[in-house]
Amino acid sequence: MMRTVANKYDMVCLLHEKPFKAVSGSGKHNNWSLSTDSGENLFEPGETPAKNARFLLFLMAVIKGVDEYQDLLRLSIASAGNDHRLGATEAPPAIISIYLGEELEEILKALESGATYYAKEKSVLKTGVSVLPPIPKDSTDRNRTSPFAFTGNKFEFRMVGAPTNIACPNFILNTIVAEELCGFADVLEKAEDFDGALNELLRKTVKEHKRIIFSGNNYTAEWEEEAKKRGLSNLKSTVDALPKYMDDKNVSLFEKHGVLSKSEMHSRMEILLENYANTVHIEAITALDMARKEIVPSIIKYENFILKEIKEKAKHGKLKATLEEGIIKKISSLSEKFAEYLDKLELDLEDYDRSGSALDKAKFCKDKLLADMEDLRKYADQMELLTGKEFSPFPSYEDILYGI
Repeated sequence: MMRTVANKYDMVCLLHEKPFKAVSGSGKHNNWSLSTDSGENLFEPGETPAKNARFLLFLMAVIKGVDEYQDLLRLSIASAGNDHRLGATEAPPAIISIYLGEELEEILKALESGATYYAKEKSVLKTGVSVLPPIPKDSTDRNRTSPFAFTGNKFEFRMVGAPTNIACPNFILNTIVAEELCGFADVLEKAEDFDGALNELLRKTVKEHKRIIFSGNNYTAEWEEEAKKRGLSNLKSTVDALPKYMDDKNVSLFEKHGVLSKSEMHSRMEILLENYANTVHIEAITALDMARKEIVPSIIKYENFILKEIKEKAKHGKLKATLEEGIIKKISSLSEKFAEYLDKLELDLEDYDRSGSALDKAKFCKDKLLADMEDLRKYADQMELLTGKEFSPFPSYEDILYGI
C-alpha cells in the first residue's frame, strides 16, 4: 500500500533497513497482545484482584517464553538488510531483552522476594487478594532502545525490518506463549490451593527468567557484556540465527502445537538462507559493476584533471602545485588499495557458485562478500572526499536529502 500510494504521487517508497551516516534505516514496530474470544485484552492490568492474577500470569508466560526462545524471535526478523540495521542508528540490537517499566519491575521484585509491595498510594499487593496500582502507559514506554517493550496493555516488538512480513514474528510469539501457558495450566489445574500455587509459580518464574528483563540503554557496549554474563544470545547475523530453526527444542515446540512440521521448518530455513545469499550476491555484483563502470572512470577522469593542472602550473615556472600534488598522491595511494579489493571481490564472486549448500553460500556471503564490499566501500568513500563534485558519478546525501 505504501509503495502504491508513493507511486501515485510520483515518488518512491524505500522499505530498506540499511542505515548510513546517522541516517536511519527503515524498520517497524510490531504491536502484539492477546485477547479473549469476547475481545477482552489479557495484558490489561485490570482493577480487580482476579484480573490482577490473570494479567500477571500472562505477563509471566511472555517473560518465560521470550527468555527460553530468544533465538526464535531473533530469526523471525532475520534478513540481509536487517542485519545492518540492528544495533545501528535508532534500532535495537540483536540481543533480545524485555523492558517492563519501573512500576512492573518493582512488583516483580516484590513477588520474587515475597516482600510486601507498596504502591504510591500505599496499597499492598498480594496476588489474587488486592488490586494492582494503575500502570501509566508512558511509564512503560520510555526506553526506545528496547527490542521488546511492554507499553501499557500490549508489547512492542521493535526489531522487525520494514519489508518483513509480520506473520512470522507473530505466529512465533503466539506459539511460545501457548507453550508456556500449557505448562502453567498443568501446574495450576491440579493445585489444591490455587492462590498459593499461583504465587509460587509467579515467584519461581520471575526468579528463573528475570535475566531477560533489562531497563538500561540497549545500545551500549556495557549491555553487550552484561548480556553475555547473563547468558543471553547475541545472534548478530542472519546466518547465525536461521539454523536455530532446527534446534531440537524448537522443532519439538512447533510440532507439539501443530504449527510447523520438521520438514516445513527445514524448508523455511533453506528458503530464507537462499534469500539471504541471493540478496548479498546481487549486492556484490552491483558493487562490482558500480566500481568498474562508474567509480574507476570518474577517478581516472579526476586524476587526469589534476595532472593537467600540475602541468599547466609547471609551464609558468615558479608556480607551485603543492595542493594538486598532495591530492594526486593521496588519490593514487587510495586507488591502488581500491583496485586490490576490487580484484578480490571479483575473484570471490567467481568462487560463490562453488560454495555448496544454501547454508554454505550464506556463510560465504557473510564471511567473504560482505567483507569485500566493506573494504571496497571504505576506499571509495575516502576517494569521494577528495574528488570534485562535478566528477562524482552518484548523487551525494545532500543531493538526495536536501536537493542541493
